[in-house]
Amino acid sequence: MPRKEGRDKVTGRARYTDDLTFPGLLHGVTVRSEVPRGIIRKIEFGEGIPWDEFTIATARDIPGENCVLLIEHDQPLLADGAVNHPEEAVVLLAHADPYLLEEARRAVRIAIDPLPPIFTLEDSLAGKEIIWRADNVFKSYAVNKGDVDAAFARADCVVVEGEYRSGAQEQLYIEPQGMISIANPNNGVTVWGSMQCPYYVHKALVAMFGLPAEKIRVVQAETGGGFGGKEEYPSMIAGHAALLAWKSGRPVKIVYDRAEDMAATTKRHPARTRHRTCVTRDGKLLAMDIDFALDGGAYATLSSVVLSRGTIHAAGPYFCPNVRIRSRVVATNAPPHGAFRGFGAPQSIFALERHMDRVAHAVGLSPEEFRRRNFIAPGQTTATGQVISEAVDMNRLLDRALRESDYAAKREQFARDNPARRMKKGIGFAAFFHGAGFTGSGETYLASVVEAEATVEGRVRVMTANTEMGQGANTVFAQIAADALGLGYEQIEIAQPDTAAVPNSGPTVASRTSMVVGKLVEAAALGLKHELASSGLLAAEYSSADFASAARLYIETRGPLRSRSQYHAPPGLHWDDATYSGDAYGTYAWAVYVAEVTVDTATFETHVDDFVAVQEVGKVLHPVHAAGQIEGGVAQGVGYALTENVVWHNGRMANGQMTNYIMPTAADLPRIRVFFEENPYAFGPGGAKGIGELPIDGPAPAILNAIENATGCAICEIPATPERLMEAFDEAAAAHAPEDARPRA
Repeated sequence: MPRKEGRDKVTGRARYTDDLTFPGLLHGVTVRSEVPRGIIRKIEFGEGIPWDEFTIATARDIPGENCVLLIEHDQPLLADGAVNHPEEAVVLLAHADPYLLEEARRAVRIAIDPLPPIFTLEDSLAGKEIIWRADNVFKSYAVNKGDVDAAFARADCVVVEGEYRSGAQEQLYIEPQGMISIANPNNGVTVWGSMQCPYYVHKALVAMFGLPAEKIRVVQAETGGGFGGKEEYPSMIAGHAALLAWKSGRPVKIVYDRAEDMAATTKRHPARTRHRTCVTRDGKLLAMDIDFALDGGAYATLSSVVLSRGTIHAAGPYFCPNVRIRSRVVATNAPPHGAFRGFGAPQSIFALERHMDRVAHAVGLSPEEFRRRNFIAPGQTTATGQVISEAVDMNRLLDRALRESDYAAKREQFARDNPARRMKKGIGFAAFFHGAGFTGSGETYLASVVEAEATVEGRVRVMTANTEMGQGANTVFAQIAADALGLGYEQIEIAQPDTAAVPNSGPTVASRTSMVVGKLVEAAALGLKHELASSGLLAAEYSSADFASAARLYIETRGPLRSRSQYHAPPGLHWDDATYSGDAYGTYAWAVYVAEVTVDTATFETHVDDFVAVQEVGKVLHPVHAAGQIEGGVAQGVGYALTENVVWHNGRMANGQMTNYIMPTAADLPRIRVFFEENPYAFGPGGAKGIGELPIDGPAPAILNAIENATGCAICEIPATPERLMEAFDEAAAAHAPEDARPRA
């Protein structure tokens, strides 16, 4: 089944933001702070630039609220009086000549009186400086199940502790951020751009310009990747382009180059997770006490919901009668962190699965046997008290993953061969789950809507706000509608996301597009069929030609043939936001991933040689796309685990180029072998669950567990760069050296 937009992309007909143009177009740029925190004293415009030819915008030019509206109202569109991170936008410039525009950007000087900044999560938690409200804490959560303190008081248990850290990660989508806008008081504001969530941008622009909703129009252009990086940030660049267009009276385009995109936009939240686990001597979990903390950067953005998902996933796919999770996300003076595929779960799952190997070792069990004794089963409860009602079988997934990877034989072989080898081999795995859709009551709050419309030619047009960004959403929506109606795939059209033409079906995030929105597509398509049948125009058995004839007759005699579906939660789901307990998600995808690695003990480089990904994601709708999602997520996970190290210097990304931010290439990736176990979900289209985020959760802990198996060296921080691995080797060697051979202070 060919991709809906595939031909246009490979032939060059697809139009991305930078391909769009309008008569009288101006180019826009952003002048940013070089200081992490301080008071703006003055803005100077240097000599040698014809400033009268430029459109210049500052905070005072914003006609509405100086805020990028999302969850909190804390992040300004343009800094006004103070800056809170390097790269914060202060001044906007527009000109027809992009080369002169760059000269002008370099000629603007922003004089700032510096204030003491906070750069680390620990300093923020300690309140070394208060930089956000009363305590630097954007959000905190508490999950409580059972009696954790009573469990730890038992004399017959083993207590295992560990601390785990993960760094920031850049989304590195292939197309940088970009927007183009036409805006004026009479006609309102229209933006076209690269984005995941048109109605997020719409909401932000309504506030920025103080206009009624119908005066704001947001249109998604072809989008070259997102991975979460185009969830919230497009509201910022859309506001900048629109403000310049508003002030100049001409169309304005802003497209970042790669350096600006990497320096200024959001990244995955750095994390620190502390585990304290109580387990019986025969390996049964008694209690889990988890402290999960995220660095949110300078403004709240989506940090509270990233923290939420990370918190809920922190105890993993295990049954433990007593669980306590305390989590916080705090402010630092770095550019705000935000959405990235996985949305907090990769951080907490990395920590958990590294810790589970440590606990297994402490009680003398193999990693696989320890997990078998603790996997959650139907009828048992998660950390939030959600009763598992579906037929979950983690043991089956584990069995298949170990079998496909030849885990047992390789583990024995590597143990025999490694002592005599410089190139040491190891194998490790991770078991995990990922909730599909918005957390708790989020989907009910969104109340997403999808519409379908039949044409006189007998075609069906599906209208949603969910965006195609390379993941195959348009193809899957067309497939779902075609299956529901019994029509050919080619008879289904997917409308371009445009807030003036499509309903709000919610954001393209949270592994919800195929499962939640796809179910609405299915329902809207069936609504057309029901309307034709109830009108006596369509028999129970029909052909594509019969459908076309019925649709034509209906439209000619009765008017437009349309159907609308709205989200309603599956029965029996209950969530309590006050206690953070109950049914966190309608369903989960489940997985076991196995990584095989080689570690060069001379250069400390690690290469992943083989990777097996086994998952249960309900019913697989499109096997090729589904396998591609898994392969792509694993590839990102390999980078997260080993090479993608964001280097920070005074709150700024110091390695914001693709020459020194090391993303894996095809040559660095292993063979990725993907296997699906199917268990249809009753409330997904055709039985499907969400799949998009699951594959980023498991690779990092599987790879780090394999490194420990190869070397005996326990790495508790990612990325496991050669430098970090060498330090760990040196520390391990020093710890095992005779007392008189150890270095003296």
